Amino acid sequence: MTNLPSNKITVLCGGVGAAKLLTGLVTVTDSSEVTAVVNIADDTTFHGLHISPDLDTVTYTLAGEINPATGWGLKDEGWKAMEMVRRYGGIDWFQLGDRDLGTHLYRTQRLSEGASLQEVTEEITRAWNLSVTILPASNDPIKTVVTTDLGEEIGFQDYFVRLSHDVTVSDIRFEGIHNAKPSLGILEKIQEADAVIIAPSNPIVSIAPILEIPGIREALQDQRGRVTAISGIVGGRALKGPADRLLQELGYEPSVVGVARLYRDISSTLVIDEVDIDDKQRVEQEGIECVVTNTIMSNPKAAAALCQTVLNLGS
Repeated sequence: MTNLPSNKITVLCGGVGAAKLLTGLVTVTDSSEVTAVVNIADDTTFHGLHISPDLDTVTYTLAGEINPATGWGLKDEGWKAMEMVRRYGGIDWFQLGDRDLGTHLYRTQRLSEGASLQEVTEEITRAWNLSVTILPASNDPIKTVVTTDLGEEIGFQDYFVRLSHDVTVSDIRFEGIHNAKPSLGILEKIQEADAVIIAPSNPIVSIAPILEIPGIREALQDQRGRVTAISGIVGGRALKGPADRLLQELGYEPSVVGVARLYRDISSTLVIDEVDIDDKQRVEQEGIECVVTNTIMSNPKAAAALCQTVLNLGS
């Protein structure tokens, strides 16, 4: 097997888009030098269990066990536990498969014993034989609170899953963010990285709650020349999820230019898709270099090619 380049790389991650990027990244560089800093603001509690959707999506994807039909949960899953919950009239709109439940049972038990989320995540990562370092953005609880246009405040999973994000949003806030601290080692991972990548995740609900943890934005600003962001908005639309609608509803331009404005203080480069080439000049007018390539990770080969393009920027 050919030795892969050894570059220290830190990736800011949400869920599915970041997971796809990481699967490409580990094929073009030494995976043991890759650190994924993962959003935890959409963590929630169901049936008394601590659920960490983005951490699990990244973990399951890198382990090759993600459900390919959904992009979340595990493949070869069973649903007997949810059938029993449904029989009793319990909450069943947030689907947890039988195998997936084992992860949440373990995480909840370890947290109850006093382990930090970071420690539990390391244990889970090790159990899947992953060499990538997966870090929750914080060990402190952060909760995404969504305000609808009717003035109702709801949790993120209510918005995203129960309501299928089919409501208009007037505000989003991250409860607990100002008292949160970055997980151990994150600031050092940013400072020591040869490259920092902001994955093409939702900039509002996946990346923003990482950036707003005290100390993280400042660390990125110090390393701005090594930071590359990849736009998750392609042709004015999100490839998956409500990112484009959230940008528009919250007063941002739902385009690669809008993404550039969100990241220009922390990133020196924005990678956009070929369909947005006409916006390249507008992006660069925001004070950020613009690179145009194929950003749609339709398969592992495309994901690897995108990652190689990003890594070549710093060579």
